[in-house]
Amino acid sequence: MRFDQAAIREIHARTDIASFIAQYVPLRKRGNDLVGLCPFHNEKTPSFHVHPDRGFFKCFGCGVAGDVISFVQRREGVPFGEAVRLLAARAGVQLEPETPQAARMRSERETIFEANRLAAAFFVRTLSSDVGKTARAYLQRRSLSAQTVQRFGLGYAPSAWDALVRELEGNAIDLRIAAKAGLVKPKESGGFYDFYRDRLMIPTYSTTGEVIAFGGRALGDAEPKYLNTATTPVYTKGRHLFALNVARRAAQREAAFIVVEGYLDCIALHQAGFENAVASLGTSFTQEQASELRKYAEHAFLCFDGDAAGSAAATKAVEIASKVLEHAGSSVRVVLLPPGADPDSYVREHGSQGFRALLESAKPAIEFRLDPEIDRLRDGFSSPAAIARKAEELIRAMTPREEWDRWRVYVAGRLKVNPDDLRNSRFLTNRANFSPRTDVAGSRYTPVRPAARGAVEPRSFEREIISIIFEEPALAHEFAQRIHPSNLRNEEYRRIYERILNDAARDTTSAEVLTLFAQDAAALRVLAAEGSRDRSSSARFGGSEERRALLERIVERIEHEEVERRYRELRSRIDEAFTAGEPISDELRKESEMLVSKLRK
Repeated sequence: MRFDQAAIREIHARTDIASFIAQYVPLRKRGNDLVGLCPFHNEKTPSFHVHPDRGFFKCFGCGVAGDVISFVQRREGVPFGEAVRLLAARAGVQLEPETPQAARMRSERETIFEANRLAAAFFVRTLSSDVGKTARAYLQRRSLSAQTVQRFGLGYAPSAWDALVRELEGNAIDLRIAAKAGLVKPKESGGFYDFYRDRLMIPTYSTTGEVIAFGGRALGDAEPKYLNTATTPVYTKGRHLFALNVARRAAQREAAFIVVEGYLDCIALHQAGFENAVASLGTSFTQEQASELRKYAEHAFLCFDGDAAGSAAATKAVEIASKVLEHAGSSVRVVLLPPGADPDSYVREHGSQGFRALLESAKPAIEFRLDPEIDRLRDGFSSPAAIARKAEELIRAMTPREEWDRWRVYVAGRLKVNPDDLRNSRFLTNRANFSPRTDVAGSRYTPVRPAARGAVEPRSFEREIISIIFEEPALAHEFAQRIHPSNLRNEEYRRIYERILNDAARDTTSAEVLTLFAQDAAALRVLAAEGSRDRSSSARFGGSEERRALLERIVERIEHEEVERRYRELRSRIDEAFTAGEPISDELRKESEMLVSKLRK
């Protein structure tokens, strides 16, 4: 069976060959390579080399070499198709057999990829030529180094009407397909002309390495400022992200992306050391783009221009990202730029440290959404009781139920009222009156109902716990006293965690964990999913110390949730006493104040 070559490329892009082979062969660093004893012949001196950056292995003893697919073929003794299927399942890549129709489509796609590659190379050469002088001067004004220009493949489209047409014709590219790629346009009189003229050219790459689109920036006052590739057979507008091909590894290290609007904003951040930056490619941030980011990191910083348009874009992006990234917004933070600033100008003026300070002070998405509503509440109501009542409605409409108490403390602090005033507002005390059907904007909504037993969606930290101890089971024993199974709400994840804990002293490898669940199909599905989430946890967390650091952060979160749980329990007792007209003891008041103090930290 033939497979779509795009799927094969995607398998290579999503599979870290070093981490994969390290499951079979102990490897150690030597220069830019990893070396170990060859698994294909007996040897005492390591001659087996893995080249992570180039995606292949080679044994200098027996001469065997190849990519990750050929490694699986040899190691597992399976044919090519079976090796592809095994790796595709691990990497989460959908495989389809290549039908004649699919073969024709692939041929067209491959021609577009080749046309884009030739165009990108042509633009790079032109930038270095005499006609690229103006474009080079523009890049110097933007303070972009030669290394940055080379890294991002920046080029220049000359002002001639047929320069690229002649280049593509000279390389036997069908200009009708080049037109489908958005590189040239047909003339009414016949023939074709260049779509991009007198513009700085910025290529966009897929995660598998192909040039899929271009952005052409005017060097003067020409309009529009940017000409972007429209949807083509290899590029869907609103789905891809600029620089994801180079940012995803840094995002895995940082556990977060920085999302900006413009190409040059993104490039400037990379030059300043923020290599986890991506750009939304001239479109509003979309759900598809958020889903793409979610494959590599669960957290995102949204950084848009400090003007009215940037604020509106940030508001929309927060809503979209919060739906895709978890915890209803707690995984999303908003970077607030001064009025009139953009990421490029800010990092040039204030440097890397200045921009990092902005990241550290970024607002959680929920806070960003709440603040304008709080300001309206403060300006629109004079009665403290009315403010408390509307604030409680706001919290219930805009925040997750399990975080209501946390956000009561925040909102009450902004409104300069007591958190108890929100909880005990007349609107809530009289349960007969509490049946809100609209949110603060007047939109209909359905009250949240508890999920059915066993159907609770695992929270991200539950998945991280399973991913980490699957990769390094010894950490289960190390954290057993601090992360109790009861801390996991999802029954399946809790059951798997308990089982691994019971065997933590014996199971030291992922393979041994899989053996433990050999007869448990449900658990194996969970472990397979966590082990194959686009880029494995071993790739996301480079070693034991990074895994241990994340577990420490998870412990902090669990402890914070325990404080919130105790606070809710205490407030329930105070509410009951309040409703019954009974006095509230000093002991309850003191503990309540202590818990509020902890929640504010």
